[in-house]
Parts: sequence; structure tokens; C-alpha cells
Amino acid sequence: RFCLPLVLASLPTMATGEEITPALQDSWGDFWLFRFFVNAAGYASIVVPGFLLIQYFKRRNYLETGRGICFPVIKSCVFGSEVKSAHQDDGSLPPRTEPTESSTARQVFKLLFCAAGLQASYLTWGVLQERVMTRTYGATETDPGEKFKDSQFLVFMNRILAFTVAGLYCALTKQPRHGAPMYKYSFASLSNILSSWCQYEALKYISFPTQVLAKASKVIPVMMMGKLVSRKSYEYWEYLTAALISVGVSMFLLSSAPNRTVSTVTTFSGIVLLAGYIIFDSFTSNWQDALFTYKMSPVQMMFGVNVFSCLFTVGSLLEQGALLESLRFMARHSEFTAHAVLLSVCSACGQLFIFYTINQFGAAVFTIIMTLRQAFAILLSCLIYGHTVTVVGGLGIAVVFMALFLRVYARSRMKKRSKKLPPGETPVQKV
Repeated sequence: RFCLPLVLASLPTMATGEEITPALQDSWGDFWLFRFFVNAAGYASIVVPGFLLIQYFKRRNYLETGRGICFPVIKSCVFGSEVKSAHQDDGSLPPRTEPTESSTARQVFKLLFCAAGLQASYLTWGVLQERVMTRTYGATETDPGEKFKDSQFLVFMNRILAFTVAGLYCALTKQPRHGAPMYKYSFASLSNILSSWCQYEALKYISFPTQVLAKASKVIPVMMMGKLVSRKSYEYWEYLTAALISVGVSMFLLSSAPNRTVSTVTTFSGIVLLAGYIIFDSFTSNWQDALFTYKMSPVQMMFGVNVFSCLFTVGSLLEQGALLESLRFMARHSEFTAHAVLLSVCSACGQLFIFYTINQFGAAVFTIIMTLRQAFAILLSCLIYGHTVTVVGGLGIAVVFMALFLRVYARSRMKKRSKKLPPGETPVQKV
């Protein structure tokens, strides 16, 4: 029974040739790879029985033979109620509302409201995220305090509030008739949970600015996953900007070696967790894009994904006994309670601002706002938590954001050109 923990605890040592420092590793139970497999086992205890039930109902041809009060629930969860839409545009996003009044002041006010809401939500979320995962609580002159270690509980807190907000929004507003089988949300939910867990866990091993730049570079695996999952094709400028982002991130990472003495295990673990975050997040966006071929609104998507996220995380936490332990930590440290609640509020409000901004101004404006948010997040983290950036690292950051803005500009130009062309005519490039 002790073989698995010993093997898992020795993996980073074998990979780097160094010993794990006691500051980073109190016990094998706190090692991120062990925690990952424990969490995955908890999810599997829910996924495997669910998969077997779905196969059972499909083989039984339940749509034809099923009866009783459970029939509508099983039909909705396993089969859905409508056929896929022929075009994704039919139900993926609500049509963007064009301003009926030509009031420039009104539109400027809306834009400022959206920008301020997104910046406030996600900048606060980023600062709190780094505070919760890297600092201690309850420290005094005689007591060094204790760190909160369970990233899965923070994921659960975020998801339960997002589920509540999305549910209330769907109940109070008119939504399209839902037709997707509910179980299909579980794929995006699992990858979303794992990407969020990797994101929180990575902060134990890397700095927040490094994480922000790594998020910016996820366009590369998103494109790769788009080819695999959705069979998408991309323009030459998309590959060019992806390459520029890779160069900028590499410049930052290679030039930002920490001054403090840290085992190379830290770097190795941080890179692996960032890679996990990017891969899982890339799958989430592409799977959600495929799900939008059913008629649904973004808030319905938010609700469906978070239903399964709450189910998976609370099930895993209860199986591990970690839910009560995290609640006891909240009872001991009121400051942590305030941070965790505010973290969840910012996450849920941020998602609503995302939907409203895209609905009012389109994806290009939203991307510009969020790109600026990433730059402000790096600056804010450096000011509050004292991260240092070298000249080469600063140039790398500039290259990344230049590539992101170039990407937004090229995409908006392509959309304008496609709108001007008569139907059936393809764009021709002039030499």
C-alpha cells in the first residue's frame, strides 16, 4: 500500500536529479502528482458508473421502451430533446444587438462599463488567487501560520457560485429550448475542473506573471486541438502570431530565472502543471464550440458545465474527507473565508461580463480588453508581490502582447473583407 506514494514522490527527483526540499514537500500526500491522481480517482468513481448507465439505456433503446416518472429526466440526460442545428450560428450565440439609437455617449458608457467590469473582476481574481495559493494565514510573531493547500476546494467554491448565478439567470430570463444531452457537458466540465486545478496548483511552483504569459501562449495548443477535435483550418497570419507568442514567452521564461535558491523540482513541476492547464483548457474551448451546434445560449452552457463541475468536485472532496478539512480551515481563518468568497464572486461576475461584452460589442473588442487585462495583471502582481522582470523578459512580454493585438487586428480585417464581398465570391489577395 506504500508503493504508489513512494513511486509518485520519487518521480520529480528522478526527473531532475535533485532531492525535494522540505519547504516544498512536507509529505508525499502534499505532492501535486499524487493529489492529481487522487482527484482523478474521485472523478472516475462518478464517471464510470455514469458511462455504464448511459450505455445501458442506449442499448435498451430506452426512447422506445422507457416509461414512468424518470423517463423525461433520463431522456434529457442521455438523449436530449432536439437534433443538432445544421449551422453553428443558429444557436451558438445570441445575435449581437446592434444599437438602434445612434447615441455615441450611450455606447461609450456601455463600453466603459464592460471594460471596467472585466478589469475589476479578473484583476481582483488574479491578485486573490496569488494571495491564497502563495501566502500563509494566521501568522504571528511566534507562529509562522499555515498555507491553504487544497486547490480542488477553491475550484468547487468557484463552480458552486457560478452554477447558482447561471441557474438564476436562466430561470429569470427567456432562453432557447434546450436540446443537448446533458451528459455531453461532463466532458467540458472534467477538462475545465482539471485546467482550473492545474492553474491554482501551478502557483505553488511558478510566479503569477509566468502563468499569465503561459495563458497567452495557449493559442498554439488551441489551434492544434481545433484541428483534432473540430477539423478546423487556419490562416497563415494565425500561425505567424502563434510563433511570435512562442518566441515572446520563451524570452521571458529564459531570462526570468529566480534569484532565490529553489530546487529545480519547482521549475519542472511548474512547467508540467502549466502544460496540463493549457492542454485541458484547449480541449474545453473546442468541446464547448462543438456543443454550440445544439441550440443553446452561453448562459445555458455555463449552467450545464457547472452542474457537472459541482457534482465531480463535491464527490471527490467528500470521498477524500477534504471538504470538512477545508471548512475547518475557513473557520480558523476568517481572512481566508473572505478571500475564497470574493474569489468566487469575481469569477462568476467575470463570466457574466464576458457574455454581455461579446453580445454588445463582439469578440474583437472583448479580446482587446482581456489582452489589456493580462498586461495589467502582470504589472499589478509585480507591484504587490515584488516580482522582478529583466530587460529581455520585458521585451518578451512586449512581443507576446504585440502578437495578440496583431491577431485581433488581422481577424477584424478578415471579417470586414468577407462582409464586403458579394455572395459566392472568395477573397483574392493582391500581390
